[in-house]
Amino acid sequence: MKIRALLLGLIAVGITATAAAADPIVIKFSHVVATDTPKGKAADKFKELAEKYTKGAVKVEVYPNSTLYKDKEEMEALQLGAVQLLAPSLAKFGPLGVREFEVFDLPYIFDGYADLHKVTTGPVGKMMLSKLEAKGIRGLAFWDNGFKSFSANSPIKTPDDLKGKKMRIQSSKVLEEQMRELKALPQVMAFSEVYQALQTGVVDGTENPHSNLYTQKMHEVQSNMTLTEHGYLGYAVITNKKFWDGLPSDIRGELEKAMVESTEYANTIAKEENDKALAAVRASGKTEIYQLTPAEKLAFKKALLPVHKKMASRIGADLIEAIYKETGFDPSKL
Repeated sequence: MKIRALLLGLIAVGITATAAAADPIVIKFSHVVATDTPKGKAADKFKELAEKYTKGAVKVEVYPNSTLYKDKEEMEALQLGAVQLLAPSLAKFGPLGVREFEVFDLPYIFDGYADLHKVTTGPVGKMMLSKLEAKGIRGLAFWDNGFKSFSANSPIKTPDDLKGKKMRIQSSKVLEEQMRELKALPQVMAFSEVYQALQTGVVDGTENPHSNLYTQKMHEVQSNMTLTEHGYLGYAVITNKKFWDGLPSDIRGELEKAMVESTEYANTIAKEENDKALAAVRASGKTEIYQLTPAEKLAFKKALLPVHKKMASRIGADLIEAIYKETGFDPSKL
């Protein structure tokens, strides 16, 4: 009887150990946008690929639309290990103390996706991600959203048309300076609060890629939008460094593979999704969309170029020059 009891005990321990070994590694992936945005779709793609490549050893739980953490909370949650993956907008790293990332907020520093990707997929981008290590964060990839347009409840055809308007921005000293250069009044506000603020007149307008504007229904409370393409909005996919380094090497390798493929997916669909959103805004009939003439766009570029020099001491003049070199941008030719 004693032997039988001992055997049953050993079997029970074995079953418990097997069950424990089979428990998947849970990765909580929190973000603040809708599931049908480029970032939302890319997060779901990463979930699909990560679970596939690790054969279920990893379970990715995606929390969209600020359901887990809001803008101001998520970075601290990652550093504390309460969440394992984020894809915050690049403007979020300035307040964290990594001011180099604010270079992405400079108006008209990238003339389209081709110029942008020379930076994000090249040595400059790799160097910037490495700056996060000191904060306990591992940078995994850059994901595109798109180029921003201004919206308000009156026509925007010249820089002067934004004078005096209360414009919502992310927390970014560069974006604050951008709005001041246009004589607008910058209003820092969490993304999840923008629709109501526009609806109630707390702010007059905003700047967004078209997919964000449409999926958050901002076009329903903005009568005018102008295709300025003045700034870029993108994300850095990041993880808690201690968590990532502590993963089994084979699991981490499969997750890195999933991240490479979901990044390719994210950056492929970004322009497509923004074009679809713009078409949907136009079809809604709620917002008048204005396309700047080349001369009008040049006027915006000239009005906003001083932001580059004013922010050089904050971001780093060498970094700005490195990006000029990568993209071939010559401010003296404007």
